[in-house]
Amino acid sequence: MALEEKERIIIPDENGEEHLFEVLFTFDVDQTNQSYIAVVPVEQKDDDEVEVYAFRYEEKDTDENDLSLFPIDSDEEWDMVEEMLNTLADEEDDQ
Repeated sequence: MALEEKERIIIPDENGEEHLFEVLFTFDVDQTNQSYIAVVPVEQKDDDEVEVYAFRYEEKDTDENDLSLFPIDSDEEWDMVEEMLNTLADEEDDQ
């Protein structure tokens, strides 16, 4: 059985300190043509309670490994992201 290597990204905080996050998943919303990413801090990933962070993202044309992250501002957007998180978490539990 092969262990799937989780993708990791570095996200600087407002102070410019870099933090390593593990990517839970990414998904696209066709209606809005937006892409979203859900991540957890690597140092928390084995904890019972993990804080999940979600961002809207855009890939930069120059390099597909270079993402621009945007905070999720609207309640509608958050509701949609939470719904996706719950759906994907349920699917993962079923496997």
